Amino acid sequence: MSMVLVTGGRGFIGTNLTNELRSRGHDVWTCDIVQGEDPQHVKADCGSYQQMDALLRKHTFDFVYHLAAEYGRWNGEDHYENLWHTNVIGTKHMLRLQQQHRFKMVFFSSAEVYGDYDGLMSEDVMDRLPIKQMNDYAISKWAGELQCLNHAEMFGTETVRVRPVGCYGPHEYYSTYRGVIPIFVYRSLTGQPFTVHAGHRRIFDYVEDTCRTFANIMDNFLAGEVYNVGSQEDWDITIEELAEIVLEETGASRDLVDLKGEEGFTTRVKIVDFSKARRDLSHKAKIDIHEGVRTYVEWVRRAYDL
Repeated sequence: MSMVLVTGGRGFIGTNLTNELRSRGHDVWTCDIVQGEDPQHVKADCGSYQQMDALLRKHTFDFVYHLAAEYGRWNGEDHYENLWHTNVIGTKHMLRLQQQHRFKMVFFSSAEVYGDYDGLMSEDVMDRLPIKQMNDYAISKWAGELQCLNHAEMFGTETVRVRPVGCYGPHEYYSTYRGVIPIFVYRSLTGQPFTVHAGHRRIFDYVEDTCRTFANIMDNFLAGEVYNVGSQEDWDITIEELAEIVLEETGASRDLVDLKGEEGFTTRVKIVDFSKARRDLSHKAKIDIHEGVRTYVEWVRRAYDL
C-alpha cells in the first residue's frame, strides 16, 4: 500500500482515479480548490505554494498524481490568468516541492500538445518536430511538460507524463467549457440546441478505462517516460457520428443539432498511438463509445434528476 496524493481530486478524472486507487488498497488523499466531506480531502490550491507546502509537510506521500488544472480551450481564453496561474505556476510549485519531499509524480498533460500535427500522434513526435500548439490550454500543458523535464535534469526529480485523449464519463458535470460529450448529452436531455462541427475525427476514452491505466503507473513507474492514454486506435469516429449516438441514447430530436463546418483553432483529425501504454502500463480499453455514452447518459439523468 502506498500513500498517494491526487491534486484536483474533486474533479472529473480526479474523482474516478481516487476511487480506482482506493479500490486497490492505497491510502489516498485529495486536494482541490473546493471543500469536500471526505476526511482525507484538504482544500488547497496548487497555485498557492504556502497551502501545498503545509499539506506536504504534514503528510509523506510516495506518489503524487498532479491533475489540478484549468481545463479547456475556451476556458483558457476567457480565464487566461487562472489558466496560467494554475497550469504553469501551480506546476512549478509542485516541482519545487518535489525537490524537497522526493515523491514520484505523475503529471497530467494533454493530447492537445500535438497541436497542428496531422500524422500518427506517437509520443516521440514532440521530440522530433516543431509543433504549433493551437490555444493557450495546449501551450500551458506543453509548458508543464517542459518544466517536468527540466526539473528532472537539474534536480533528479522523478516524473511520468501522461497525455489523456478524449476522456469522458461519470462525475463529469456540464459546463460550456467541457468537452463535446457532456455538452451534447446535457443539452440533448434538457432540450437545448447544440453545435456539431463537421470534418473532425476523435478517439474517446471512457474514464474507468483511463483510470485503470493511470493507476497501473505505480506498478511500473518509469521516470522520464510519457504516455498517450486513450481507448483504441481504431475506435475513432466523426463528431457527426458521436452526435448520432448521443441522440439515440437520449431520445432527443435531431432538430436540436446545429451542423456547421470545421471549428477553427483545433486539430481536425487526431490519430493517436497507444502502443506504449499497452506495453508498459497494461492499457486495455473495455468500454466502447456506445456503451460508454449509454452509461454516462444514465449518470447525467441521476446527477441532474432529469
